[in-house]
Amino acid sequence: MLGFVTIDGTAGHADRLLAETARSLSAQGLRLAGAVQENLDHGPDSACDMDLRILGDGAVIRISQSLGTCSEGCRLDTGALALAVGRAEAVLAKGADLVIVNKFGKQEAFGRGFRDFIATALAQSIPVLLSVPTEQLSDFHSFAGDMAEPIDPPSLLSWCQARTTPAA
Repeated sequence: MLGFVTIDGTAGHADRLLAETARSLSAQGLRLAGAVQENLDHGPDSACDMDLRILGDGAVIRISQSLGTCSEGCRLDTGALALAVGRAEAVLAKGADLVIVNKFGKQEAFGRGFRDFIATALAQSIPVLLSVPTEQLSDFHSFAGDMAEPIDPPSLLSWCQARTTPAA
Protein backbone atom coordinates (compact mmCIF):
# COMPACT_ATOMS: atom_id res chain seq x y z
CA MET A 1 0.00 0.00 0.00
CA LEU A 2 2.31 2.66 -1.32
CA GLY A 3 0.54 5.41 -3.22
CA PHE A 4 2.32 8.20 -5.03
CA VAL A 5 1.64 11.27 -7.11
CA THR A 6 3.91 12.88 -9.65
CA ILE A 7 3.00 16.43 -10.53
CA ASP A 8 4.94 18.38 -13.12
CA GLY A 9 4.55 22.09 -13.57
CA THR A 10 3.77 24.54 -10.79
CA ALA A 11 6.47 24.57 -8.12
CA GLY A 12 5.16 23.49 -4.74
CA HIS A 13 1.89 22.06 -6.09
CA ALA A 14 2.58 18.54 -4.76
CA ASP A 15 3.57 20.02 -1.37
CA ARG A 16 0.31 21.95 -1.11
CA LEU A 17 -1.74 18.95 -2.26
CA LEU A 18 -0.23 16.62 0.34
CA ALA A 19 -0.53 19.23 3.11
CA GLU A 20 -4.22 19.76 2.31
CA THR A 21 -4.79 16.00 2.17
CA ALA A 22 -3.14 15.66 5.59
CA ARG A 23 -5.35 18.42 7.05
CA SER A 24 -8.51 16.78 5.71
CA LEU A 25 -7.58 13.31 6.94
CA SER A 26 -6.53 14.58 10.35
CA ALA A 27 -9.87 16.38 10.68
CA GLN A 28 -11.57 13.04 9.96
CA GLY A 29 -9.80 11.50 12.95
CA LEU A 30 -7.00 9.60 11.24
CA ARG A 31 -3.72 9.27 13.10
CA LEU A 32 -1.03 10.49 10.72
CA ALA A 33 2.74 10.16 10.82
CA GLY A 34 5.32 11.64 8.46
CA ALA A 35 5.90 15.15 7.21
CA VAL A 36 4.49 17.65 4.74
CA GLN A 37 6.48 20.49 3.26
CA GLU A 38 5.47 24.12 3.56
CA ASN A 39 7.40 26.61 1.45
CA LEU A 40 7.67 30.24 2.50
CA ASP A 41 7.97 32.40 -0.61
CA HIS A 42 10.24 35.44 -0.40
CA GLY A 43 9.55 36.83 -3.86
CA PRO A 44 10.69 36.13 -7.40
CA ASP A 45 14.37 36.93 -6.83
CA SER A 46 14.76 34.95 -3.61
CA ALA A 47 14.77 31.27 -2.79
CA CYS A 48 11.94 30.07 -0.60
CA ASP A 49 12.40 28.67 2.89
CA MET A 50 11.49 24.98 3.08
CA ASP A 51 9.87 23.77 6.30
CA LEU A 52 8.63 20.31 7.20
CA ARG A 53 5.60 20.05 9.46
CA ILE A 54 5.77 16.79 11.38
CA LEU A 55 2.40 15.06 11.28
CA GLY A 56 1.05 13.92 14.62
CA ASP A 57 3.62 16.10 16.38
CA GLY A 58 3.05 19.62 15.05
CA ALA A 59 6.73 20.57 15.08
CA VAL A 60 7.95 22.66 12.16
CA ILE A 61 11.56 22.12 11.12
CA ARG A 62 13.35 24.33 8.60
CA ILE A 63 15.21 22.04 6.21
CA SER A 64 16.65 24.74 3.95
CA GLN A 65 19.69 26.83 4.64
CA SER A 66 20.47 30.26 3.30
CA LEU A 67 23.62 30.06 1.20
CA GLY A 68 23.58 33.62 -0.12
CA THR A 69 22.37 35.18 -3.34
CA CYS A 70 25.18 33.91 -5.60
CA SER A 71 25.17 30.33 -4.37
CA GLU A 72 24.16 27.53 -6.71
CA GLY A 73 24.69 24.67 -4.23
CA CYS A 74 22.06 22.47 -2.62
CA ARG A 75 20.22 24.36 0.10
CA LEU A 76 18.99 21.25 1.90
CA ASP A 77 20.14 21.06 5.52
CA THR A 78 20.65 17.31 5.87
CA GLY A 79 21.03 17.59 9.65
CA ALA A 80 17.63 19.25 9.90
CA LEU A 81 16.17 16.58 7.60
CA ALA A 82 17.57 13.88 9.92
CA LEU A 83 15.95 15.65 12.88
CA ALA A 84 12.61 15.69 11.04
CA VAL A 85 12.91 11.98 10.27
CA GLY A 86 13.63 11.25 13.93
CA ARG A 87 10.56 13.15 15.07
CA ALA A 88 8.39 11.39 12.48
CA GLU A 89 9.78 8.02 13.66
CA ALA A 90 8.76 8.87 17.23
CA VAL A 91 5.19 9.55 16.06
CA LEU A 92 5.10 6.34 14.03
CA ALA A 93 6.27 4.35 17.07
CA LYS A 94 3.07 5.45 18.87
CA GLY A 95 0.91 4.12 16.03
CA ALA A 96 -0.52 5.59 12.85
CA ASP A 97 -3.33 4.91 10.42
CA LEU A 98 -1.47 6.46 7.49
CA VAL A 99 1.97 7.83 6.67
CA ILE A 100 2.42 10.85 4.42
CA VAL A 101 5.89 11.89 3.28
CA ASN A 102 6.44 15.09 1.35
CA LYS A 103 8.48 13.33 -1.33
CA PHE A 104 10.77 10.55 -2.37
CA GLY A 105 13.55 12.90 -3.39
CA LYS A 106 17.28 12.80 -3.99
CA GLN A 107 18.10 11.94 -0.39
CA GLU A 108 15.75 8.93 -0.47
CA ALA A 109 17.14 7.88 -3.86
CA PHE A 110 20.59 7.80 -2.21
CA GLY A 111 19.28 5.65 0.65
CA ARG A 112 18.94 8.50 3.16
CA GLY A 113 16.20 10.89 4.27
CA PHE A 114 12.81 9.25 4.84
CA ARG A 115 13.68 6.02 2.97
CA ASP A 116 13.98 3.78 6.07
CA PHE A 117 10.96 5.48 7.65
CA ILE A 118 8.87 4.60 4.58
CA ALA A 119 10.13 1.00 4.67
CA THR A 120 9.30 0.72 8.39
CA ALA A 121 5.72 1.91 7.82
CA LEU A 122 5.26 -0.54 4.94
CA ALA A 123 6.67 -3.39 7.06
CA GLN A 124 4.01 -2.53 9.66
CA SER A 125 1.30 -2.64 6.94
CA ILE A 126 0.64 1.09 7.31
CA PRO A 127 -0.31 2.71 4.00
CA VAL A 128 2.10 5.35 2.73
CA LEU A 129 1.32 8.32 0.51
CA LEU A 130 4.04 10.49 -1.01
CA SER A 131 5.01 12.52 -4.04
CA VAL A 132 7.76 11.53 -6.42
CA PRO A 133 9.43 14.10 -8.66
CA THR A 134 9.85 12.96 -12.25
CA GLU A 135 13.64 12.93 -11.80
CA GLN A 136 13.39 10.31 -9.03
CA LEU A 137 10.79 7.99 -10.59
CA SER A 138 13.35 5.40 -11.69
CA ASP A 139 14.98 5.26 -8.24
CA PHE A 140 11.57 5.18 -6.58
CA HIS A 141 10.42 2.23 -8.68
CA SER A 142 13.68 0.40 -7.87
CA PHE A 143 12.89 0.95 -4.17
CA ALA A 144 9.16 0.24 -4.29
CA GLY A 145 8.92 -2.46 -6.92
CA ASP A 146 5.36 -3.58 -7.57
CA MET A 147 4.07 -2.01 -4.31
CA ALA A 148 3.96 1.45 -5.92
CA GLU A 149 0.54 2.59 -7.02
CA PRO A 150 0.19 5.85 -8.98
CA ILE A 151 -2.68 8.03 -7.82
CA ASP A 152 -4.47 10.66 -9.84
CA PRO A 153 -4.35 13.86 -7.70
CA PRO A 154 -8.15 14.29 -7.50
CA SER A 155 -8.34 10.76 -6.04
CA LEU A 156 -5.90 11.25 -3.14
CA LEU A 157 -8.50 11.51 -0.39
CA SER A 158 -10.52 8.55 -1.62
CA TRP A 159 -7.33 6.45 -1.98
CA CYS A 160 -6.41 7.20 1.63
CA GLN A 161 -9.92 6.68 2.98
CA ALA A 162 -10.22 3.31 1.24
CA ARG A 163 -7.05 2.10 2.98
CA THR A 164 -7.62 3.44 6.50
CA THR A 165 -10.11 3.45 9.33
CA PRO A 166 -10.24 6.38 11.75
CA ALA A 167 -9.18 5.55 15.31
CA ALA A 168 -12.05 4.88 17.70
